[in-house]
Amino acid sequence: MKKFIETLKNCWKIEDLRQRLLITLLFTAIYRFGSFVVLPGINPGMLEKLQSQTSGGLMSLLDMFSGGAFSNASIFALGIMPYISASIVMQLLAVAVPYFQKMQREGESGRKKIQWYTRVLTVAILVFQAPSYLLNLKMQAANALATGISWTVFMIPATIILAAGSMFILWLGERITDKGVGNGISLIIMIGIIARLPQAFVQEITSRLQAISGGGLIMFIVEILILYAVVCASILLVQGTRKIPVQYAKRLVGNKQYGGARQYIPLKLFAANVMPIIFAQALMFIPLAIVRYQSENASSVVQQLMDNRSLLYNVVYVILVIAFTYLYTAITLNPTQMAEDMKRNNGFIPGVKPGKDTAEYIDTVMSRITLPGSLFIAFIAIMPALAGLLDVQQAFSQFFGGTSLLILIGVVIDTLQQIESHLLMRHYDGLLNSGHTRQGGVAAY
Repeated sequence: MKKFIETLKNCWKIEDLRQRLLITLLFTAIYRFGSFVVLPGINPGMLEKLQSQTSGGLMSLLDMFSGGAFSNASIFALGIMPYISASIVMQLLAVAVPYFQKMQREGESGRKKIQWYTRVLTVAILVFQAPSYLLNLKMQAANALATGISWTVFMIPATIILAAGSMFILWLGERITDKGVGNGISLIIMIGIIARLPQAFVQEITSRLQAISGGGLIMFIVEILILYAVVCASILLVQGTRKIPVQYAKRLVGNKQYGGARQYIPLKLFAANVMPIIFAQALMFIPLAIVRYQSENASSVVQQLMDNRSLLYNVVYVILVIAFTYLYTAITLNPTQMAEDMKRNNGFIPGVKPGKDTAEYIDTVMSRITLPGSLFIAFIAIMPALAGLLDVQQAFSQFFGGTSLLILIGVVIDTLQQIESHLLMRHYDGLLNSGHTRQGGVAAY
């Protein structure tokens, strides 16, 4: 505790870091304030049905990522997720389409062009999502609109406001990245997620204490121990950037030959990181778009796909996570290119011929280590559903794994790294004595 207080004092002493921290706090406060600003013409007291709709299933995830703005019918109701969806599409295009591949190799100018295309695609997504959200709002809270205003007239300015709200959040995130601390977009997502943690924690402990005669307190302690274990496993995933020793890699492919000093190949156990979960989660939101947020009229299969605790949902989710892990690893790691780079720099793997043999060797190793990595990622992804088997409340179970927990851990590690770099540059002690944050965290996005 003493070291923590001393670190805070050191942060305040550095003028540049102090200004960055204050700017970050200011912009995140603006974001949270906007999450409670209701759309003009909407009575917030008539949104009980909308809030009930977002208390479970996939709708609760949408509400979580928007920081509660979705259920509040706020001007920030669509949050930053349209931009994230657009960014994912652009990442895939940069790998699969030669035009965007060339653009990506152009350096800073290419990056700015891709960023411009991402914004245009974000606006296109918003033009579709904003009316869909308003149609759902009409179904759930038709009486919430002020008297004398028709929904037809209301939807045009409301669509513009929702789209502008999301773009304003994007602007806030970029300003945090430029003038604050950490990745702005990731911080905004984290703030939206963590805003629901206190309420979810209180609800969970209250429900357990009410059932104290049935061992509720013991079950709550068990929950906390499980949560601690999952957090540690998630930190391992987020920081899983250590290179694999050649000796261990050779055993994976059954190569008995061994020689030379201890060397490393630039492969990671979790090369895809959290991206497979993000991709899979984006696809699992498709049923919501098909039925326009109206689950009562949907078929039983679609209803199960909209329930993130159902067996069908989690089976499909696991398959998608594993498939995307292999896909993302394949498109981000090119064994042939890696073999050529090693040969060009006079590098080699003991017992393996340079060139084609090295490429095949790296491809085989990567295939072998991707399977356990994908299974581990899939396990983290479905932990919220497994927590539901212990009767954990829906809101609190979201922090047991999945995208939300990995985002929280990734953003915290990335932000601590940046703060620590400012401290170390000015010869102050870092945030942690062990220096764990220096191993390389990954922002949420």
